[in-house]
Amino acid sequence: MQEQMARTQAELEEKTVEVSAGGGKVKVIANGAGEVISIKIDKAIVDPNDVEFLEEVILSGVKQAIEQGKALAQSEMLKVTGGLGL
Repeated sequence: MQEQMARTQAELEEKTVEVSAGGGKVKVIANGAGEVISIKIDKAIVDPNDVEFLEEVILSGVKQAIEQGKALAQSEMLKVTGGLGL
């Protein structure tokens, strides 16, 4: 089972989730290991007079991407452990 778990963890680094925030103007991609891979920002959302809004949208997208990446990891590990709580 340990070997399978190690293999699954390695595979999770290759699996990604993509989250859109700010009406699709910010896209964040994270992997199943909970790492943020990339952030794309549409120029239309960049307003030098409202940097706080952009910061909030990016933070929201990053949090959602990490959360979804962790959920993916939990789901994949549950398949390996069969719900044994390891």
